[in-house]
Amino acid sequence: MKTIDELLAEGVAGKRVFVRADLNVPLDGTTITDDGRIRAVRPTIAALAEAGARVVVASHLGRPKGTPDPAFSLAPAAARLGELLGTEVAFATDTVGESARATVAGLTDGQVAVIENLRFNPGETSKDDAERGAFADQLAELADVYVGDGFGAVHRKHASVYDLPARLPHAAGGLIATEVGVLKKLTEDVARPYAVVLGGAKVSDKLGVIDHLLEKADRILIGGGMAYTFLKAKGHEVGISLLQEDQVPAVQGYLKRAEELGVEFVLPVDVLVAGEFPDLKTKAPAHPTTVAADAIPADQEGLDIGPETRKLYADKLADAATVFWNGPMGVFEHPDYAEGTKAVAQALVDSDAFSVVGGGDSAAAVRILGFDENAFGHISTGGGASLEYLEGKTLPGLAALED
Repeated sequence: MKTIDELLAEGVAGKRVFVRADLNVPLDGTTITDDGRIRAVRPTIAALAEAGARVVVASHLGRPKGTPDPAFSLAPAAARLGELLGTEVAFATDTVGESARATVAGLTDGQVAVIENLRFNPGETSKDDAERGAFADQLAELADVYVGDGFGAVHRKHASVYDLPARLPHAAGGLIATEVGVLKKLTEDVARPYAVVLGGAKVSDKLGVIDHLLEKADRILIGGGMAYTFLKAKGHEVGISLLQEDQVPAVQGYLKRAEELGVEFVLPVDVLVAGEFPDLKTKAPAHPTTVAADAIPADQEGLDIGPETRKLYADKLADAATVFWNGPMGVFEHPDYAEGTKAVAQALVDSDAFSVVGGGDSAAAVRILGFDENAFGHISTGGGASLEYLEGKTLPGLAALED
């Protein structure tokens, strides 16, 4: 896999370099609420521009249905990128149409442009190879060289991620190189004890990584909405908490296998419950109650790990040499249910472990809750991509960058 350093050494001045970035940032209207992914790809874009390339940045944002939708426009991301680069960034209002062609043609050496959301074109995500390839052909007309640096999308077999690199000389950007290097530390010659913290809403999203990590981790800590399926698997009442009943047998199997392998599975011992989901808009006081994890009332919903669990999890992380964390411990967006996620983040900050925060909501949470990103070993930009890598899957976007 060619690196961006090798590409820069060959020279890119005057060349149109297509950078497949991940600018899929959360928006409140047109306001970016977390610009972490833009800041993560900035060094690659800046290096290319400083070397005299004509940089064409492309990304997806959200899940539009293959047609333009103003709610998913990349215009706010382009504006923020310009602020971070300290220079004007041109913006094309389409992907491969008249605006994109004119915008790219108007670039001079060292200038940067962003084209509109790739998913506004149905060819980007099509499962039909021919349709996807046709869109990749159109994108290829905008560039001379391809740089893949959207780690958050490398697990997708999409036109700009998988098909386009086959049509242009290509290299991996600095962000992808960093992400892969970090993930190798979680899969090859891991420093022990190795602790994994998994949270988030659905246990089904994490079954693959649990299956793979049972062979590698020393202990696995469970929180978030997925914890209630585990508690149900242990025979406990979970009230109206988030539950994937169909996954209970699979979870019981993993708990049994963990015991056979000597992997410590740590579940909540107490939880914060309420009779209804909190209002995340007004963040009105929710007045939760703390109950034992095996005594959740039938009419209550678990929304965060409790104080005893916070202490337990901090203790379980204190001696770890390596920690991978993916998924918040509760509804961290509401202050009454943020303490569990905050406690895990603080435990990682306080430990001497090489800590990896696995993208998605976890990465957003540490920033929203006010933690210094530099206090962690690495904050990933790709939740789903990180998980699939740890599952041992071949990621199409990485395979496409191999020579």
